[in-house]
Amino acid sequence: MMNNSAASNNLRSEHFQRSTPDPSNPTIRVLVVDDEQSIIDLIELGLRYEGFEVQSVQSGYAGIELVNAWCPHLIILDGNLPDLDGFSLCHRIRQYSDVPIVMLTVRDELADKIKGLELGADDYLTKPFHFSELLARIRAALRRYLAPTSSILTVGSLTLNADTREVWRAGMPVELTRKEFNLLHLLMQHPDRVLERQTILDRVWGYDYYDDTTVIEVYISNLRNKLDRDPHGLIRTVRGIGYMFKVPPITNSSAVESDSDIQTSL
Repeated sequence: MMNNSAASNNLRSEHFQRSTPDPSNPTIRVLVVDDEQSIIDLIELGLRYEGFEVQSVQSGYAGIELVNAWCPHLIILDGNLPDLDGFSLCHRIRQYSDVPIVMLTVRDELADKIKGLELGADDYLTKPFHFSELLARIRAALRRYLAPTSSILTVGSLTLNADTREVWRAGMPVELTRKEFNLLHLLMQHPDRVLERQTILDRVWGYDYYDDTTVIEVYISNLRNKLDRDPHGLIRTVRGIGYMFKVPPITNSSAVESDSDIQTSL
């Protein structure tokens, strides 16, 4: 086994091609990174019974090694680990991969949940937990991750490539964070359709976030700052409901929006 420094330095983008099941061997691979053997035993037993292939490690650096070598389809990640903590490991993985990460930890403060999700976790579950709930969250994350999508979406002067995770506006590249990209992708998949806030949270953040929906407003604001070039804006707010990606009209772009329920400001 490589030392901690070598393992950390070895976390490189070439290890992180998007991992999808082989049609000839469709078993889903799940990596468990947790320092409690009793938790590992419970999860391994339950997931193998459900038909998953499971491997587990008890430290962050060992997790890096197995992510590199095994390319799991989903990672269950403890927040408290003896060397590299789960939050730091989540952040490192997110620099190169969009593999689903479900954090499973005793850290139940709202600030910890927000931190984990902002670092890129797809879901956050606290201990003690029911295996049936963990299983449901795993399957929901995998459905989002493995769902077939159109590779390239183009609306007006905006183009999004889901395979390369690149975005262009009027031919110029736009740099987006992972969550910003996922949010824009969802909106562009449903042009001229209002998406409720809870739907956006479920599809992009992958968890039931009833405490504060302002996290969406922050990311919507970021997208508007990076994308909008016309006075009406591509991303509209529908009061009391959610947001809509508005396809630019082919007619005169200076026409005034008549729908009083739609506003471009937060």
